[in-house]
Amino acid sequence: MGADATGGTVRRRDVLAAAGAAGVASVSGCLSNIGGGASGTVTYGVVSPISGSYSSLGPFQRHGAELAISHLQEDDDFDYEIEGVYGDTETGPSTATQAASQLVEQDGADFIMGAISSQVGLALNSFAQENEVIYNPGAAAIPITGESCNEYVFRSETNTAQIAEGCANWTLENLGSNVWFHIADYAYGQSVLREWRSRMEASDTEFNEVGVTRAELGAQNYESYISQIQNSDADVLVVGSTGGDFVRFGNQAASAGLGEDIDIITTTASFQSLRAGLGTAGYGIYSGVRYNASLSTGWNEQFVDAYTSEYPDDGAPGNFARVGYDSIRMTAEGIKEADSTDPTEVKDALAGLDTNSVLGDNRYRECDQQAMNPVWVGQNVEPDSGEVADVELIEKFSGEDAIPSCDSTNCSL
Repeated sequence: MGADATGGTVRRRDVLAAAGAAGVASVSGCLSNIGGGASGTVTYGVVSPISGSYSSLGPFQRHGAELAISHLQEDDDFDYEIEGVYGDTETGPSTATQAASQLVEQDGADFIMGAISSQVGLALNSFAQENEVIYNPGAAAIPITGESCNEYVFRSETNTAQIAEGCANWTLENLGSNVWFHIADYAYGQSVLREWRSRMEASDTEFNEVGVTRAELGAQNYESYISQIQNSDADVLVVGSTGGDFVRFGNQAASAGLGEDIDIITTTASFQSLRAGLGTAGYGIYSGVRYNASLSTGWNEQFVDAYTSEYPDDGAPGNFARVGYDSIRMTAEGIKEADSTDPTEVKDALAGLDTNSVLGDNRYRECDQQAMNPVWVGQNVEPDSGEVADVELIEKFSGEDAIPSCDSTNCSL
């Protein structure tokens, strides 16, 4: 597909409409690039960060998506052929949209899943709406299903507000009321700060914000931030970062003895890849938990068995793999319900549809199309063998209890 006379992108939905009015033959060149409704084949484009800042995490997301596609190919209840096509976001918004565009225009993808960086996710939100393809974000920042939501975006990733809803008040009640925030200063870290702060301010438990430090994405040296935190009156440190940013911060914090006097809680320290990067430095850190391979919920046992068999070098699946898997499996339920591969019909059937997931009974709720995932508070603990911490689950918050009200999302659907 190319550009129209005004220089804008020609949308594939416009081509289908033109086919109805002018006859299929006149647009056969464009229709050859359209998957889904033209052929009865669901083409799912998966765009993960295989290079760039989050390249250590992207392969897990891709593997989860590949496994979901494999399971759907074997599912007698799924009446459509499904194939996956793959691209690399390179952890950049522009490269991500270029990769997605190639999968849509050249490979005929009607459905897109991927991204981990919130900035990339937000860029793909806009891409999905402009091209009328369904998008499943792998990023967690609030605006994706908040103020930047649109009718084509359905998110299986647990968002920052869900973690904060479950964990912020627990932190004040159990770890202390004098709080320091440290974030990676981009969309995700800013979202963590905003969501945790607002819930702590609204809590009936005493809350005193001692300080805030902000490091640029990809920072290497955190010594000055750690020194400020250690020399404060903080009882607890809330960290809003992930990937290499958190691994570098966590290792430097442990070397400085930060966790000896100040409890650390974060939104991502339970992730398998981060625990591996931290090693013994991760012991004792508290975390919001989005997923754990030990759960006996929904599709999880099937998912874990299949994943560890297919990708033995990955070990037990973590949240990034879970999101890749659930995104595609849950969206496939909407395809079955709509009895169509056309995203304009699937989106209407999928919103609010009760389905299953790795995390149990679930749905993309209608007001913002965010999956209603449960969350847990957990702690990284010393394992029985090896150095990588195990995760001890402390308290669970149901999907209904963890998700903020529709009125608070700033999403208008």
